[in-house]
Amino acid sequence: MRRLFLLQSHNGRRSLTLKNTDHKSRTRRYGFVLVPEFSLTAFSCAVEALRTANSLAGESLYEVVLIGADNELVRSSCGVEVRVDRQPDQVTQLDALFVCGPTPVLHSGHEKLIAWLRRQSRAIPSLGGIGTGSYLLARAGLLDGYRATIHWLDIATLREAFPRVEATANLFETDRDRYTCSGGTASMDMLLFLIGREHGMDLASSISEQFVCERIRLSDEVQRVPLKVRLGTLQPNLIEAVTLMEANIEEPLSTDDLAHHVGVSRRHLERLFRQHLQSVPSQYYLELRLDRARVLLRTDDKPILQVGLMCGFSSASYFSTAYRNHFGQTPRQERRNAHPPAGSPELQSSFGHSFER
Repeated sequence: MRRLFLLQSHNGRRSLTLKNTDHKSRTRRYGFVLVPEFSLTAFSCAVEALRTANSLAGESLYEVVLIGADNELVRSSCGVEVRVDRQPDQVTQLDALFVCGPTPVLHSGHEKLIAWLRRQSRAIPSLGGIGTGSYLLARAGLLDGYRATIHWLDIATLREAFPRVEATANLFETDRDRYTCSGGTASMDMLLFLIGREHGMDLASSISEQFVCERIRLSDEVQRVPLKVRLGTLQPNLIEAVTLMEANIEEPLSTDDLAHHVGVSRRHLERLFRQHLQSVPSQYYLELRLDRARVLLRTDDKPILQVGLMCGFSSASYFSTAYRNHFGQTPRQERRNAHPPAGSPELQSSFGHSFER
């Protein structure tokens, strides 16, 4: 199906609409199970992406079906109640089903819901978890052998309780017919991925712009787990050293300088990094700078040489070699994959996946 984006004016206001030049698409039915104490933010980001897709396309690409785990009114974690359309036993013919999990994560309870999820897995093509919804899917045995993610606060719990789940710390995961995200605004990134796969990245990018998003985040981006949370308050010297690294990306400090500013010996600082971060200061610092370079290459149009300089690489060859060794491709290849030329046979999304046109 071909689409045309038009800028229309109405009463002095301009809006972007998307006009289909061929036939209409089949409406996809996405169900959302709301478990009491679900995250209103994560839920809203997901359904608003679908609503905006319909609005921009000028047709019903998606139908949202709200399902209550127990009652007709479901209370969110912030106290706002949402009225659902159906109870679980009234649901039929969905293309995908997403479980919006509660805060905190549920280690027990909702046995009827879990049994229902198992039954639905045989009838619904795709299942997804939003936030701690991933944990409920894992309890149902529906993530065994799949890559999946969950909010960083619950990653360790998921890994310990369900060793057959390949738990990652990524923002979201799409592994075959399982879609999971870390919650919060990552649910919008995941839904934009699905919209982009089904209807093209032009539409997904336009939805992102409607929500004033700086960019569509990538599926392989790791959740930002605060170092203070990972290490607690018992390692102030290590936390201070990493904070200094993050504040000095363009002009990196030497390991000796870091140790001096923190007030410990170089040997002691290296021991802290090996013990708690399984790395050495120089390598950890290099990976921080490369991660920053990757974001800039994917989201900024600055020359590649300038990106390298902004991330502390004084030599173009050193930047290219370090980048290829870490990510498996050169900075130029990274930018080309993130921004394919018009008319290319494949549409490479900013999620790092290729979609056939």
